[in-house]
Amino acid sequence: MDITQILLAAQSPDGNLRSAAEGNIKQFQEQNLPNFLLSLSVELSNDERPPESRRLAGIILKNSLDAKDSAKKELLIQQWVSLDPSIKLQIKESLLITLGSSVGDARQTSSQVIAKIASIEIPRREWQDLIAKLLSNMTQPGASAPLKQATLEALGYVCEEIPPEHLEQDQVNAVLTAVVQGMNQTELSSEVRLAAVKALYNALDFAESNFANEMERTFIMKVICDTAVSKEVEIRQAAFECLVAIASTYYVHLDPYMQTIFNLTANAVKGDEEPVALQAVEFWSTICEEEIELQEEYEGSDDANSTVNYRFIEKALPSLVPMLLETLLKQEEDQEQDDNAWNISMSGGTCLGLIARTVGDAIVPLVMPFVEANITKPDWRCREAATFAFGSILDGPSLEKLAPLVQAGLDFLLNTMNDPNSQVKDTTAWTLGRVFELLHSPCSTNPIISNANLPRIMAVLLESSKDVPNVAEKVCGAIYFLAQGYEDAEPASSLLTPYLPNVIAALLTAADRGDMTHVRLRASAYEALNEIATRRSKAICRLCCVVYCSATVHEEAMLAIGALAYATGPDFVKYMPEFFKYLEAGLQNYEEYQVCSISVGVVGDICRALEDKILPFCDGIMTVLLKDLSNSQLNRSVKPPIFSCFGDIALAIGENFEKYLPYAMPMLQGAAELLVVLDQNDEDMVDYGNQLRRGIFEAYSGILQGIKGAKAQLMIPYAGHLLQFTEAVYKDRSRDESVTKAAVAVLGDLADTLGPISKDLFKSHLFHVEFLRECLDLDDEVRETASWTQGMINQAIVS
Repeated sequence: MDITQILLAAQSPDGNLRSAAEGNIKQFQEQNLPNFLLSLSVELSNDERPPESRRLAGIILKNSLDAKDSAKKELLIQQWVSLDPSIKLQIKESLLITLGSSVGDARQTSSQVIAKIASIEIPRREWQDLIAKLLSNMTQPGASAPLKQATLEALGYVCEEIPPEHLEQDQVNAVLTAVVQGMNQTELSSEVRLAAVKALYNALDFAESNFANEMERTFIMKVICDTAVSKEVEIRQAAFECLVAIASTYYVHLDPYMQTIFNLTANAVKGDEEPVALQAVEFWSTICEEEIELQEEYEGSDDANSTVNYRFIEKALPSLVPMLLETLLKQEEDQEQDDNAWNISMSGGTCLGLIARTVGDAIVPLVMPFVEANITKPDWRCREAATFAFGSILDGPSLEKLAPLVQAGLDFLLNTMNDPNSQVKDTTAWTLGRVFELLHSPCSTNPIISNANLPRIMAVLLESSKDVPNVAEKVCGAIYFLAQGYEDAEPASSLLTPYLPNVIAALLTAADRGDMTHVRLRASAYEALNEIATRRSKAICRLCCVVYCSATVHEEAMLAIGALAYATGPDFVKYMPEFFKYLEAGLQNYEEYQVCSISVGVVGDICRALEDKILPFCDGIMTVLLKDLSNSQLNRSVKPPIFSCFGDIALAIGENFEKYLPYAMPMLQGAAELLVVLDQNDEDMVDYGNQLRRGIFEAYSGILQGIKGAKAQLMIPYAGHLLQFTEAVYKDRSRDESVTKAAVAVLGDLADTLGPISKDLFKSHLFHVEFLRECLDLDDEVRETASWTQGMINQAIVS
């Protein structure tokens, strides 16, 4: 095989050419793995080969050594270990040669593959000369900058891949020496210096003995601190990343260097590029985390004042807090609408919160003047920063210290939910959530929330749940914590009860908004519903049942029950005896067919929530659903969801659905026959026909999946009719894509459930061949379903 041409063809825009090449690669790999891997390494190392083929060779080689799945990874390791040593040696030599390539991608890929092999071999005491060979690249006369850069990257990757105990101390010393030399300002190549700093970052875990030695430690720290003021932004950022790692790993050794580090971080935060400033703030966040952990570890012990805790945060507090408060004023426009946003303002606020947890009450007098000075300024940035600062310090200081401030400021926060700036409202809603989460204690002698201010709080939250999605998400979070605070707080918990119907309705509305551009809103709304349902389900169930008997809002009540069942999960079963009579009434409400239709949907929600715990109620539910299908007065739009509901019930109760087969299957077959006489010239009837087809297929799929197993043979009498119906639908070009997907899925379910028993059925109904081929040209979802179905049918036919 010409490996170069195959690798190039595997990247061709021509699908046929690409598919053939991928097949050749797979065949080569399976038939001759040693030569396959060797060929890839040779391709990667050859500067005369096209960059495209070399890049893919490197990727495949790397993927042949490692995988995310642990079982597959172990298999790949064993494959490598079992290779002939001479083949492995040739591959490794090719990779080392590639470090000097003129092509950057090849060098980088080679350094990564070297590390993957090292992670396999070095723990087995193999490839013991790797470190020496890499270091020789750094010391040989005339070594090019690209070679040194790639070598340092390889050293870094090796340190990242293998545990520290697998390198001897002399090897660690040699690596650190080479890395520190690469960081030296006398090195003219900024790429080499950057690679060196990154390699040091990965090697820090190996340097425990070096950091225990004051002279070596001081030398390393000096080099890092000098590098932190390099002229290149990326190098400064990488140096601060090293300081962050050292703060976490070697906290106990930091004391002599803290003044220097403070000066470096202060200058970076105030005037450096944001990537550097972010790492400077991260250093102090890491120090906070270390000291919080130490406080928790030694809390209540005689060693509480142990010298192991240097209290760096407490000592730096008067200078550190003002520095961080200034970062809060550096917001980005619309940052609240980007879930992935991370900037100096957000980093500063996060660090401020960690400081509050570290020093407690001491932070309050340092922050409150900033809050008071900025909270009413015309500039939205000042108002948002003040609110963010206040919200950030609520976790740490004592309730006695914070309660007067919160009680004085709560009404102001509620008014700020009408601020003209969305970012201010977003932060205010988050701050309210923090207040409710951390300080809401109904049983305290002077509670933050009382009978006097609760009506105002609820009015603001309910109204603000309609705000833009990012604000509404934070409001749902605030409702979550407000409800959580009333847990087991009798008799105060009853204060919330009158608001529950409106709260549930508001959360359901938020969860089902049309402007759902903010993906976390629905999740936040359902989390709040879940909290309410879990803590107060009995009261809510009773309330919803009362609401159900109000003629104007019964549909919303049913939707609330469905949402609560979904949120509560299997625990909802304890409310079924009380709720079932209302569900039964909804299913029999022929005149208000929308209520009947929603009630059918609620049955599906409850089936998914309860699974087989729904079984005691299934006789009643199935009896009513079968009556609904036979009732000529019921609006036809309800009947397709009823068939789908059969599938939901079968999925929930599994083989227990057997008793309903003699009643459900004739209904499905009768509905299928009805489709033959529908007027194809009437668009409404065509739409209804598609709804009915989809409902029938979903019923069959659910029943097949539910019955699958020991009682699969129960479906044999119905399989032929199902295939005839599916073939008729395939030939009907009025079907929509949802029907196509449902039809394809049911074929797969039939093959999966009946297995070899279905072989003759599929051989006598060959329409599926063309049907599935047609589906492979449709959208991804249908194509994926068709591919799965094809596999199921093939498995059934060949078995």
